[in-house]
Amino acid sequence: MAKTRKRITIDEKIERQKEVVSKAKDKYDAALDELNRLMQKREEARRKELLDAFMKSDRTYDEIMEFLSKEAGE
Repeated sequence: MAKTRKRITIDEKIERQKEVVSKAKDKYDAALDELNRLMQKREEARRKELLDAFMKSDRTYDEIMEFLSKEAGE
């Protein structure tokens, strides 16, 4: 009988720990989603900033592309 009670206790502990892990995973997933959302928002802001700088520049499209090509080639 003692083994049966010990097994039930271990099984109960396993189930409780599964719940703890599940809650931690849910919290991790929510934090990861928020991180991805913030990184996407930053990337959108950078794209807008780059486009604004391009529009305000007195350089031509070809000049800018040439400059970027040189930077990538070095």
